[in-house]
Amino acid sequence: MTTEALYKELSYVTHSRENRLKYAQMLLENPLIIPKALDILFMVNDKTSCRAAWVLEFMCHDKLTALVPYLDYFTAHIKTVHLDPAVRPVAKICEYLAKAFYAKNNALIKAQLTTEHQERLIEVCFDYLISDQKIAPKAYAMNALYLFGQDYPWIHPELKSILERDYQMQSSGFKARAKHILKKIKQEKS
Repeated sequence: MTTEALYKELSYVTHSRENRLKYAQMLLENPLIIPKALDILFMVNDKTSCRAAWVLEFMCHDKLTALVPYLDYFTAHIKTVHLDPAVRPVAKICEYLAKAFYAKNNALIKAQLTTEHQERLIEVCFDYLISDQKIAPKAYAMNALYLFGQDYPWIHPELKSILERDYQMQSSGFKARAKHILKKIKQEKS
């Protein structure tokens, strides 16, 4: 399938869970089109990039390791994604990667997610947290940053500072997640 054909196919992606799962399965069954989906994701001013993001998020939920061959490309370009409907799934993929890296049973992600990849993920997560994003990307970013803070000691103090600073001005969803993360940071210090 060409990038153009995939682009056209993605125009049929809807918000329904079943539909996104169908297209995610299409990627998993045809891994050679995953880089084409990433190319479309990084057409950042095009609304179809959002549909590619939705499908890639569902693919990563089912099989995160399918993204491994493309970690360089993905992490190098995620900072360019800016449309709200694409930012949320990209932030979720960042959280998936952080969770997998710190999971006990995911050796492939541990082996393949390099320091450079981690630093790019950390950078974009901080960007999501301090920029004008909706609650979902901020929540995913908080969690990913908390996890990466296990290996990067400077992250937890920075994360704590941002969460405390923004706490009063944010939504109840932000406050709930921030409270949870702040409690975990405090418990680690004890």
